[in-house]
Amino acid sequence: MSTIVAPFRPRARLLQLLGDELIGNARLAVFELVKNAYDADANEVVVRLDIAGDAPPSITVTDDGHGMGIETIRDVWLVPGDDHRHRERQRDQRTPKHHRIPIGEKGVGRFAVHKLGNSIELVTRAADSEECVVTIDWQHLVSHDFLDEALVTIATRAPRVFLGATTGTRIMISELRSAWTRGEVRRLARQLTSLCSPFRRTVSGFRATLHVPGRESFLTDIPDVAEILQRAIWTFDFSLTAGVFEWFYEFRGVPGLRVARRTKDTLGQKTPLMLPVVTGSKVVADAETTRGIGEVHGEFHVYDRDRDIIRRSADAQLVKYLDANGGIRIYRDGVRVYNYGERDDNWLGLDLRRVNIPTLRISRNIILGAIHLSLRDSPELMERTNREGFVENDALDRLRSIVLGAIATFEPERRSDKERIRRETQELDDSPTDRVVRMFAQLRRSLDKEGRLETFAPRLARIERGYETMQEVLTKAGISGLNLALVFHEVDRGVRALYNQIVEGVDRDVLAEQARHLTELLDGFSGLLRRGKRKKHSLAEIVLAAQQIHSLRLARHQVGLDSFLPDHDVGNSTRDHSPFSKIYFHLAVGALNNLIDNAIYWLKVRWPETAANTRKLYIGLSDDFDFGPALVVADNGIGLQGDDPHNLTRPFFTRRPTGMGLGLYYVNLAMELCGGRCVFPRPHEVSLPGDYDGAVVALLFKGV
Repeated sequence: MSTIVAPFRPRARLLQLLGDELIGNARLAVFELVKNAYDADANEVVVRLDIAGDAPPSITVTDDGHGMGIETIRDVWLVPGDDHRHRERQRDQRTPKHHRIPIGEKGVGRFAVHKLGNSIELVTRAADSEECVVTIDWQHLVSHDFLDEALVTIATRAPRVFLGATTGTRIMISELRSAWTRGEVRRLARQLTSLCSPFRRTVSGFRATLHVPGRESFLTDIPDVAEILQRAIWTFDFSLTAGVFEWFYEFRGVPGLRVARRTKDTLGQKTPLMLPVVTGSKVVADAETTRGIGEVHGEFHVYDRDRDIIRRSADAQLVKYLDANGGIRIYRDGVRVYNYGERDDNWLGLDLRRVNIPTLRISRNIILGAIHLSLRDSPELMERTNREGFVENDALDRLRSIVLGAIATFEPERRSDKERIRRETQELDDSPTDRVVRMFAQLRRSLDKEGRLETFAPRLARIERGYETMQEVLTKAGISGLNLALVFHEVDRGVRALYNQIVEGVDRDVLAEQARHLTELLDGFSGLLRRGKRKKHSLAEIVLAAQQIHSLRLARHQVGLDSFLPDHDVGNSTRDHSPFSKIYFHLAVGALNNLIDNAIYWLKVRWPETAANTRKLYIGLSDDFDFGPALVVADNGIGLQGDDPHNLTRPFFTRRPTGMGLGLYYVNLAMELCGGRCVFPRPHEVSLPGDYDGAVVALLFKGV
């Protein structure tokens, strides 16, 4: 028996394979060469495409960075996988002129030159040195069997390219492997423009320019990004630092429309960032959320593609630009991380979110956004070897959740102003109800203008009541698309509650009660379709049914419940002293369930860390309202955040990142069908025990 010891002997063609496989396309290869210039402390890098005329086409990339000496070429540039940059980053070693942290770390970016062409000439000069010249004939190199036999010659000479005291690197690639069409050139130009953030946080002292001699027409009419950003209708800036979330919202208005501009911000406040991806009981971001990511800053520029708005602006070019460039990009130290925000990238799943709730969510083709990170503070975000995005890991998941949480904060604000635009353009097309409401409003304005409103007000009121009666009959007789969504919303919530109780191992009786409630909820909807009658129930029955459903959930989330009910004996009307009303019982219970569900969520937002008696919920009877007896639900959560009650009960309006925006709409509709109302009094306007300074909702019933 004999043994030998042998090293790996890579084939020479391995370098060519790596160049082809690691770099996705020719544009990305140029992009990588420009990023190398950034690491070389360059002020400017010039990309020249010589693709016109009879001469063989070539690409030249020239920078004014610190250049390389012969030792650096030999020991770093010609050593694939060298960790020279990685070690500099680990030591926090910055470039001398611009104090940059190196972007590269894997030692594979140089394969970009091999992606572009077969013939390569590298000319470089470091300070106080001669020029170094490396010429590579790729076909000749790969003709060797093994990599250690494919030798490269490094020559030195007196400066011819970098004269005087200048330094830098010039790489000329010929025998190109890809054709550069007008479309590819324009896409490269946009890509180079996006390398350094065109947004507010930019890289100081670095720019990339593209020249195409003889084909200058290829670059005409490319929109100016800064000018495009100025035309955004909405902007939203945010930051998340050590769990502190601050944001600034601006609605800039629409040219030609009388819709007032509006701003809103939380600057200087300790505002929670609600996370759409919940781990355990965490629903808000904290210092742990940004571990390995560092401070997150973002800015969104959002546009309106409704036909009337586009027609007013007469800007088809903007639409084409958004189609090609819409999305949210990522920048570290002001330099772009490719390929986030590209046309074929959907790292946040924005389009799928919009499919689910189209009237609220934003899609990629209406937003130009940027996320700004620090390279030093985001070590857990590691770029892929193929230079296309970060490695999928927990840090990237947390970054997604942060950005989606910021988007979810922006969307309700935008929806509020979007509705003002629609009212002005008379395109309230959310539902037929909106159009009828607008019709009544227009009629009232016209009568008032003519001085005849007082005369016709009683008749107009009777017409409106007749319409409301008709709407109720139609709601009972058939399920519209929105009401179908409501059924889905309630059934989904009930099924999730049942599932959670199964997972938690509750006893059979509790599960049976939860299943029975879900069945009766469905029966309640079907009863409406059969034109079922409202029946007399005490308000105490509603409270007790909801408490039974949520008792375990309240305990699990450590929510303390206060309730106020008079002496009662459910089922015995002679001994039940709580008020009675004719209602659809299971719709009323469903309304109360939605309010409890909302309260639990917002209590967790305000009090992410629980302590004894921190999260508090109150459910009680009240006679503070002229309309009739009421059930009041109050908590010490984050409150209603200044939202107009009209918005709160509109379908698809929500501030929960994963909410459908149907909960309060259901509550309002259920109360109307029960002959009651849903109102939002302030805490001081109703009698409440203890310190309930959060949301207050009252369900008003007609007494019998």
